[in-house]
Amino acid sequence: MDKYKVLIVDDEPDNLALLYRTLRGKYDIAKSTSPLQALEILKQEHFNCILSDHKMPEMDGVEFLKRSYEISPDTMRLLVTAYTDAGILIDAINYAKIYRYIKKPYNPDELMLVVESALEYWQLKYDNVSLINDLKDLFSGTITAIVEALDSKDTYTLGRSKRVTFYAVRIAKALHLSITTTSRIELAGLLHDIGMIGVSDDILAKVEKLSPEEYNEIKKHVSHSVKILDDIKQLKDVVEIIKYHHEYFDGNGYPFGLKGENIPIGSRIIAVADAFDSMVTPKIYRNQVPPSVAMEEIKRKSGTQFDPVVVDIFEQILPAVLEEKDKAEKAEKV
Repeated sequence: MDKYKVLIVDDEPDNLALLYRTLRGKYDIAKSTSPLQALEILKQEHFNCILSDHKMPEMDGVEFLKRSYEISPDTMRLLVTAYTDAGILIDAINYAKIYRYIKKPYNPDELMLVVESALEYWQLKYDNVSLINDLKDLFSGTITAIVEALDSKDTYTLGRSKRVTFYAVRIAKALHLSITTTSRIELAGLLHDIGMIGVSDDILAKVEKLSPEEYNEIKKHVSHSVKILDDIKQLKDVVEIIKYHHEYFDGNGYPFGLKGENIPIGSRIIAVADAFDSMVTPKIYRNQVPPSVAMEEIKRKSGTQFDPVVVDIFEQILPAVLEEKDKAEKAEKV
């Protein structure tokens, strides 16, 4: 690839010049003495790494890097600081998601090593994203065939996997998850109910309330999904998301009874997307409910069935998501 792109920010021109001289021979450098200007630059260009001073008048480095994370979550972030206050460093790690901090005064060679390390980590993440995209290309025909076969078993859920994926990916992006994690969630959303192929058509089409035995058969679709996909080693991380998407946040779900953050974030996201789509889509045994009613039901189960953080973010983005979905569906009909 071409040179890595690095954005450096320091309100002191002399300090900025030193950073620039240290890095310019190896990297493609953009620089700014203003954090606000740097945020605008970041909106226009993608950078592999951001290197920011801590103490600046417009906003401090932690706040700047936090905002930069919201714009470009996959960019590596480094903080240059004269302080070693634990509170500052904890905020930098938790809120600004920094990779490392560099203590002033620094040795240029040491700074270069830290930047090289950050970019090596960025490259590893990039390679993982490329692998996920290759997987999507490799299995796209197979996934499409599987999803269509699944839809054909129950016409009332036609397109369900794509809709759940649509909601799940929007939630993942709103949570600023990495491209790699979001891509895995996308694949998991498309394949999360693949195991329904192993459930009897009579049970899927039943209008009356399911018996305990029939409900247990429905629950087996998770293990069916795992069995179908388990031998594809490239989908290992995707299978982990699918395996736990019926776990409850309070530990009362199935099949393993996992609780809270022990449930993968992708599984927690798909659980909300899946429940929402189930309620707003008409079924043979009941009418659909309005999105507002479905959202209220999901909120009612926040903290028990669903992750409260995922529920909150979904409620925030729902109007925009529904508008986007409506426009996409209208465009398909044209």
